[in-house]
Amino acid sequence: MVSDRQYDYLIVGAGLYGAVFAREMTNRGKRCLVVEKKSHVAGHIYTHETEGIQVHRYGAHIFHTHDKAIWQYINQFTSFNHYVNSPIAIYAGQVYNLPFNMNTFHKLWGVITPREAEAEIARQRQAAGITVPRNLEEQAIDLVGTDLYEKLIKGYTEKQWGRPCKELPASLIKRLPVRFTYDNNYFNDPYQGIPVDGYTAIVQRMLDGIQVRLNVDYLKERDAFTALAKKTVFTGAIDALFDYRFGALAYRSLRFETEVLDMPNYQGNAVVNYTDSQTPYTRILEHKHFAFGTQPKTVISREYSHEWQLGVEPYYPINDAVNAALYQQYAALAAQDASLIVGGRLGEYAYYDMDDVVASALRKVQSETA
Repeated sequence: MVSDRQYDYLIVGAGLYGAVFAREMTNRGKRCLVVEKKSHVAGHIYTHETEGIQVHRYGAHIFHTHDKAIWQYINQFTSFNHYVNSPIAIYAGQVYNLPFNMNTFHKLWGVITPREAEAEIARQRQAAGITVPRNLEEQAIDLVGTDLYEKLIKGYTEKQWGRPCKELPASLIKRLPVRFTYDNNYFNDPYQGIPVDGYTAIVQRMLDGIQVRLNVDYLKERDAFTALAKKTVFTGAIDALFDYRFGALAYRSLRFETEVLDMPNYQGNAVVNYTDSQTPYTRILEHKHFAFGTQPKTVISREYSHEWQLGVEPYYPINDAVNAALYQQYAALAAQDASLIVGGRLGEYAYYDMDDVVASALRKVQSETA
């Protein structure tokens, strides 16, 4: 009988969504078992120490949110430094500020006032004949003009997504911040920072006192693990959960080349984007700068984007019309099983920031306990 099962919830995946769900349900007296395919907790926000530096193994993660309640929630598990995300871009040997702001516009066109910048963008938009943007290229030109699109968006975006900008949906770039102030802070959110002891420590504290089994491939032992709990919370790829019944969803994946350098400072910034099409990587991370490090050595990671295929780690969902429709088929299938909860970036096939993941998990806890 279901009431005799050992756990209330089997949680598949020890990333942020799974850890929040497990913590909150445990606090409410529920019995939880967490299983994780990787050899570590924290999923893609996993950090580990090298040369005294917290290295972001799966790419840069900066926690930021406009939601004070989410900020207070995550601060239960760590303290944050005052890091502000201010990446730079390099194109043809020139350095430009990101996000696109008055520093960027001045470097490109020599303009000084917001009115001058807006007028130049309007001129370029009109020259390109953009009225209603139909794709990413047209949306980018509509936002910032042709010059900036050609130098700082086109090459980077096509490397990142592996497709011409004309074939990418306009929605991908609508979240790109554009401001007519001399403000290099990439995010508009009032709360922002990096955990002082790394992201892994956050998840470890969330999972304190909860049974966790690592190196477990749930999909290969599904029946045995599902039988242990009344409900299963699955945070992996939803199409994999159903054995790709309707076909595989599309993702982009990443590859990192990480090395320790015998110097205190390599590039002077945590994130440097390479926006030309010739440079094979999209950006270089210098991890110590996320924490204002003063170590005698430094650690850098070159980030390469490539097409996902079965057996490769999925990172970014490709939210075009075809994949959105395919996801809805899988979501409808999942909804038919009252003992199944599917959540997280891969489970919901959504480009979530970390605060979105926390909020989604908390909403699910509330709906489960209402």
